[in-house]
Amino acid sequence: MQAIKILTFRLFLMSLILAALIFLLEYLLDPYWIHEKVWIILSFFVLLTWMTGMFTQYLMEISKENSVNILLGAIGIRLLASIGFVAIMLVLKVENIIWFVVNFFIIYFFYLLFDIYGVIANLRPNSK
Repeated sequence: MQAIKILTFRLFLMSLILAALIFLLEYLLDPYWIHEKVWIILSFFVLLTWMTGMFTQYLMEISKENSVNILLGAIGIRLLASIGFVAIMLVLKVENIIWFVVNFFIIYFFYLLFDIYGVIANLRPNSK
């Protein structure tokens, strides 16, 4: 239960920092660079990362031996969900597709770094 609280707090903090950065960039840069759907993208990643994180924590409590499979499975689910989200948004005819995809993958990169940091932090205690 403690791991879930830590995950939720770190995710909330990182998302808040990323939202502040996006807001600042929207204010300082030409609005053309930041897509109008960036807040939907950010919300999608917050929800997706939280749900896969909870699922991963639950499975890790059940079986520590399969931790590598669980973590790789969560990354695969996140990748497939991201591809599905982009496909749905493209079918809905989002305007300015190039900037949508660029903004999407920049945010995807930040959440991927968040996941990698979480994996490294979880592996460190197990290596002793």
